[in-house]
Amino acid sequence: MKICWITIYVRDMEESLKFYTQILGLEVKRTFSAGPGMEICFLEGNGTDLELICDAEHKRVTYGQDISVGFTVDSLDQTIAGLKEKGITRITGPISPNPSISFIFIKDPNGLKIQLAEEKSF
Repeated sequence: MKICWITIYVRDMEESLKFYTQILGLEVKRTFSAGPGMEICFLEGNGTDLELICDAEHKRVTYGQDISVGFTVDSLDQTIAGLKEKGITRITGPISPNPSISFIFIKDPNGLKIQLAEEKSF
């Protein structure tokens, strides 16, 4: 079994697309209307896509504190510098629970925790 996508409900599709494409660098795979007031966008996730759903009837979006979506990055230092250049200043970390990984957390426009991790090989 393979995870094919992760679904995230968003309050504002334009704002969320800006974050996921311009801040995280994901690419739009496809978008479509799923009926009146509902827009769906799939972002290329290199094996597991990210599905954003904006539904006019579902504007109250909440995420638990114990949920995050993780992405790997080549360099955590370069990623942090790039985030700061793009105006992302609320960064938690870096955290290194062991020598093989370091990561940070930021939040998307809806409050979902995004984990950006650098895996280190020895």
